[in-house]
Amino acid sequence: MTSTQGIKTVLHPVSDLEKAKATYIALLGMQPTADSPYYVGFEAEGQQIGLVPNSDMTSPIAYWHVDDIEGKLAEVTAAGGTLKAAPKDVGGGRLVATFTDSDGNVLGLIQDR
Repeated sequence: MTSTQGIKTVLHPVSDLEKAKATYIALLGMQPTADSPYYVGFEAEGQQIGLVPNSDMTSPIAYWHVDDIEGKLAEVTAAGGTLKAAPKDVGGGRLVATFTDSDGNVLGLIQDR
């Protein structure tokens, strides 16, 4: 069984990136560390808080960081989870994937190379 490094990333779908960015700046008390038209991210106390516009996400997704994304996906699907999005490289060798638990909750995995 592979372990996780815990939840370190939470992505939030947003409909208006500029309005959401202002709200999260006020909430977190800091400026974003990544600011682009397709993603705004904040590093807050060791967590990445991301705002994602124009996404198919319907609610925030918590991402568990793992050393072996394929191995962890095999474990969670064998235990009843269902693959939603296979691992894909989102830049810099970072792999992300999502799956659903038995109740349909969407969970994410991240592996940094």
